Amino acid sequence: MPYLTPPPEPAIKPPRLQAPPGAWDCQVHLFGPLDDYPQDPTSPYVSAPATAEMNIRLQYALGLARSIIVSGGGYGRDYRYMEHALERYPQRFRGVILPPDTIADAELRRLDGLGVRGVRFVSDGHAKNLPRILPQVARQAMDLNWPVHFYPKGEDLVQYESELLALPNQIVLNHFAAVPAAKGVDQPAFQVLLRMLDTGRVWVKLSGPMRSSAGDMPYAEVTPLAHALIARAPERMLWGSDWPHVNMRDRLMPNDGDLFDLLLEWAPDATDRRRILVDNPDALYGVR
Repeated sequence: MPYLTPPPEPAIKPPRLQAPPGAWDCQVHLFGPLDDYPQDPTSPYVSAPATAEMNIRLQYALGLARSIIVSGGGYGRDYRYMEHALERYPQRFRGVILPPDTIADAELRRLDGLGVRGVRFVSDGHAKNLPRILPQVARQAMDLNWPVHFYPKGEDLVQYESELLALPNQIVLNHFAAVPAAKGVDQPAFQVLLRMLDTGRVWVKLSGPMRSSAGDMPYAEVTPLAHALIARAPERMLWGSDWPHVNMRDRLMPNDGDLFDLLLEWAPDATDRRRILVDNPDALYGVR
């Protein structure tokens, strides 16, 4: 049976970090009311509502202009609630779908018109209801200049490097590419990540530090990874809150104000922070 994932902290601390105008949150998941938007019964979890309106309140609290809605595993391949949010708030959201195994070009064009800007695949270490790498769908997405988002697990980026780079798209790796932070910057998976960055086609989301660290805030073991990634390719780093932080069972739920302030530690230089929050997502997703 799916379990109910804990909700995010409702009271958002005012962050010390002042977001530059036009800042993006490049990773949120939205969930509508269960009666209207039932979640996938094969998902390992379900979420209480984490609606577009709730996320817009988070945007205001952190001083952000817009968010990327990334299809969450709780919905499987169903992106209807994302469509609902994009239709209602086109200035506040863009989207990334978990696609079906086959999808018509006309459907992708329709989604592009709504504000969808990418497809998301996962590695075999994740839930079985989510799409693995689909080369044909990636090629169709490339016709719209969409990137492929990919969520590895643990150290398995090593085995996916060639398969990902064989795709024609820009590649966006979620959550520090899930590299185990405790193993440091010299581990093979992180060295593969740096090599992939050197191709000029790979982007990394500095998001979900709790996905790479077994500890709680401030996830200090993630900081050396962030420093190394920003030093290597500051022009292809992105930031995401990963709100509402699903699957945080038996762990302390971080406050989103504190999570945003981690950027002050990860990217001490204001120029780097502006690139991460504004310039890079503008270049990758556009505001069209």
